[in-house]
Amino acid sequence: MSETPGAYKIGFIGLGNMGWPMAGHLHDAGADLTVWNRSEAPTRRAAERGMAVAADPAAVAEAAGDGIICLNLTHTAVVADLVDRLVPGLAPGATVIDFGTTGYEETLAFAALVAAHGASWIDAPVSGGEVGAKAGNLTIMAGGDEAIFQKVLPVLKIVGGKVTHMGRQGAGQVTKLANQLIVAQTIDAVAQALRMAELAGVDAGLVREALRGGFAESRILELHGDRMVRRDFAPGGRSELQLKDVRLMSELAARVGLQSSTLENSRALWEHFVHELGHGDLDHSGLFKLYEQA
Repeated sequence: MSETPGAYKIGFIGLGNMGWPMAGHLHDAGADLTVWNRSEAPTRRAAERGMAVAADPAAVAEAAGDGIICLNLTHTAVVADLVDRLVPGLAPGATVIDFGTTGYEETLAFAALVAAHGASWIDAPVSGGEVGAKAGNLTIMAGGDEAIFQKVLPVLKIVGGKVTHMGRQGAGQVTKLANQLIVAQTIDAVAQALRMAELAGVDAGLVREALRGGFAESRILELHGDRMVRRDFAPGGRSELQLKDVRLMSELAARVGLQSSTLENSRALWEHFVHELGHGDLDHSGLFKLYEQA
């Protein structure tokens, strides 16, 4: 397969907040792109932009042939359903790239299933949110066979700014869960810090600015801290998806024998915020409301 984007036959499934701009970058790069989405509105928009739209996931696989099929889906159960629907159309030599955050054990099972049909699996979860997806500079952590990774690397570079091969299948998901462990607990720390400042009568916006550039600096303080100060919790990364990731972290921690009281506390906070307070549709920076309401 040539490294010229136009030489790639690519199927893309999942045209949500992240998937839509990613598919757009592939289309603009000249890839021979066929898309599918569970709801119709994104596929209508894709057709208007000149993308080919398949009738179902199996048709996406057939259109991609021995090329690449990209998945950008929200939950492991949804990935499982789509993989079952892809397999009938999956061609030998095809590569499935999972850009979502998916369970580790399930990732290994999906890889084995497509391998039985002569295809390959790359777990390539991304970090950077909707902002990174639109800019085409996502951080991508990939797991899978080295030769297959090198084969699809030019495609990964179209949507990613930093692409790292982490090792065997599942290593990408392990890395993403490590990322999300830091993200989930840092959002909580920033929320506590800014709310504490407000309760003490200090301008939280000034506190955020004063902390930037020091040891407390982070993308969470920069972006989500700003949202907390402004009380702008329109969803970019929804809280219910953050909770999903925290649950996957807990599963992985249990599998490898990690005992973590802070992870247990983080899960309890996100469970309470999403299910008991009903804030699953807020941006995950909305965890600030937990301390504001208290």
